[in-house]
Amino acid sequence: MGARETALDVLIACRKQAAWSNGVLKDYIERDRLDRRDAALCTRLCYGILQNRGMLDFFLAQLLTGRVKDLHPVVRDILHMGIYQIYELDKVPDSAAVNDAVDLAKRYCRWQRGAPGLVNAVLRNAARTKGTLAQPTTLEDRYSHPQALIDLLERYVGRERLEPMLAANNDTPQTVIQVNTLKTTVRDLEQILDREGVDHLPHSWMSDCLTLSGTGNLEKLPSFRDGLYYVQDAASRLAVQCAKICRDERFRVLDCCAAPGGKTFAAAIALGGVGKVRSADIHRHKTTLIQRGADRLGLENVLVREQDATVEHPTWHDKMDVVLCDVPCSGYGIIRKKPDIRYKDPKDMARLPDLQLKILCQQARYVKPGGTVIYSTCTLVRDENEGVVEAFMKCHPNFYLEPLDLPPVFPRNTTGMVALVPGQYDTDGFFIARLRRKA
Repeated sequence: MGARETALDVLIACRKQAAWSNGVLKDYIERDRLDRRDAALCTRLCYGILQNRGMLDFFLAQLLTGRVKDLHPVVRDILHMGIYQIYELDKVPDSAAVNDAVDLAKRYCRWQRGAPGLVNAVLRNAARTKGTLAQPTTLEDRYSHPQALIDLLERYVGRERLEPMLAANNDTPQTVIQVNTLKTTVRDLEQILDREGVDHLPHSWMSDCLTLSGTGNLEKLPSFRDGLYYVQDAASRLAVQCAKICRDERFRVLDCCAAPGGKTFAAAIALGGVGKVRSADIHRHKTTLIQRGADRLGLENVLVREQDATVEHPTWHDKMDVVLCDVPCSGYGIIRKKPDIRYKDPKDMARLPDLQLKILCQQARYVKPGGTVIYSTCTLVRDENEGVVEAFMKCHPNFYLEPLDLPPVFPRNTTGMVALVPGQYDTDGFFIARLRRKA
């Protein structure tokens, strides 16, 4: 019962507080002290319901005598949870899904006397008719993406890649880690993870990168606390690899929008612990987290600073060999990790390109002649990606796009820009551009 109650609390908090599910989920699992098994079930329920809300409503409409939109939000959450378990989780008995949902309705819906009976009737109907209901026919219902977002994404990725991407957005999020090669090797870490009971596989194309499962709360593992690795998707790691960082004590890197710190850590490790990485973020609590991560990993060449990326820092002018500019974005490439992104109004993202261009123009001042700026986002919208780069190039003729050195799984790059689409490269959706300042 603990996992289901925690999952319901997460769903309610996400709706009432407009909070991101991944952050709330982590906090609530810790709050309720769920063990590894319950934490895994709670995570599966939260992501499964948020990823499939449209499809669950499609089925719910066939099971109700009334209208779905007339349900109280908490009752709707409880019904979503029950239907998801009945239709998608083979290891959960239908009777357990129904009974637990009724118990939740009794505890959370005391103001609505008929709620437990409604939940019981609808879910017993769901169990009885399993496999006989009409199936979704539209992409909107099948993959639970609003039509406005589907149209937006199709304009960028094209019809051929659209459905595989929507399906990938509904996959179980991966836990991808980068090995801290300053402390261990991939082989040694694999043996340690075996002893900790953590399943792991090498990433399909990124070296020093493993995909984990069965971790529970990763931060409780001795291997994590010892700083043997950090969490970072292969796409984000590729952005740092494209910077071609040299192991030189004179080499300087700036990570300007650094939180949660993955690129900072990748750059520091690529430097072999020498040189300097300035890691900056506008939020103090985030710089604190970055510093804690650097300390855990033993990265003494990281200097963390609270700094607004749009505000000039004159002493940095012409000082950096590499500037990593991973800007705030709409996040449409990480929907599998933040499934609630899909329900945000795309109109709310309209001002992002102006902010992104302002940050890029400011950060470009810090790179020395002959140095590199890596511009990246975790979105799939042209206005935030190629559009920003093109606008930057028009007013900065002293920069040019330099072809990217990519792993063999990618086509040969000649444009200096690459987009990674979910469902295609076993990563988050991501955009990378390499801009070289003329010497």
